[in-house]
Amino acid sequence: MHSTAKFDERIAQVRAFLLELQTNIITALERQESLGGVDGKSDTKFIKDEWQRPEGGGGISCVLHDGKVIEKAGVMFSHIHINQMPASATTRHPQLAGAKAQALGVSLVVHPKNPHVPTSHANVRLFVATPDDGSEPIWWFGGGFDLTPFYPVLDDVKHWHQVAFDVCQPFGDGVYDQYKAWCDEYFYLKHRGECRGVGGLFYDDVNTASTGWDFEQCFDFMQAVGQGYIDGIIPIFAKRQNTPYTAEQRDFQLYRRGRYVEYNLVYDRGTLFGLQSNGRTESILVSMPPLAAWEYRFEPKIGTPEHELTDFYLKPKDWLSLSS
Repeated sequence: MHSTAKFDERIAQVRAFLLELQTNIITALERQESLGGVDGKSDTKFIKDEWQRPEGGGGISCVLHDGKVIEKAGVMFSHIHINQMPASATTRHPQLAGAKAQALGVSLVVHPKNPHVPTSHANVRLFVATPDDGSEPIWWFGGGFDLTPFYPVLDDVKHWHQVAFDVCQPFGDGVYDQYKAWCDEYFYLKHRGECRGVGGLFYDDVNTASTGWDFEQCFDFMQAVGQGYIDGIIPIFAKRQNTPYTAEQRDFQLYRRGRYVEYNLVYDRGTLFGLQSNGRTESILVSMPPLAAWEYRFEPKIGTPEHELTDFYLKPKDWLSLSS
């Protein structure tokens, strides 16, 4: 059992890591922006927006908009206090209905301008609920990262999953397989019958009861996932941000971004939780791309890269076993 003071200390350690992670991700993305791409070099930086929440807590929303390399990116830190757990959380934890809670995490979405650079998403979070009966806090970690390419390159997908595998391996032989499968299942558009992208890792409700890891091991995993996002995405940026693209490829990128919007508004737990907990709408919806398009009954021609995306890449695979 942990005293309240001890648990407050642990929350403070997680908070410090998350703020550092936010800074590190912003630094890495600003460097890629400064290197430029086919549309030229750029000195566009993230804008920091600090906010407070009437119910308690607040956050730091950092957004880069209209860069030469990154069309829009949001890297968001939040640490909020919740007076009553929302339905999106108590569906899985009915015993906590009406409980007070804290949620802290970093979430991000990056929408590159170049169609050859994938959209990427990551988040790491800690949830702590305080039961009404005064018993010990109930906590769990969640998060992951996933990749949504428009013109995939198999080597990039394999690199992304190799990083995911390396993140998980110190924590057990089956961890990557479990959280990769969960990612494939979670980021699935049922109404379209396709995955949102090529996956990565997704996990939730990670605590001692579900994994056998103590708080420190769960926190170690959060830190590994946060660093894994940086290790996974930056080499892909570096290889693809100077790849020439056509107007037709840009149009296809916008069309596929429409799927991203559909997923976030229909299925994403984070979006639902944020809105149900009276979160800051601007920060919740910062994941939306600045431009997207929908076309009635669009069907790419067989044999084209556009057809290969849905025919091959948007179907779960054992990526690490495939030959390049």
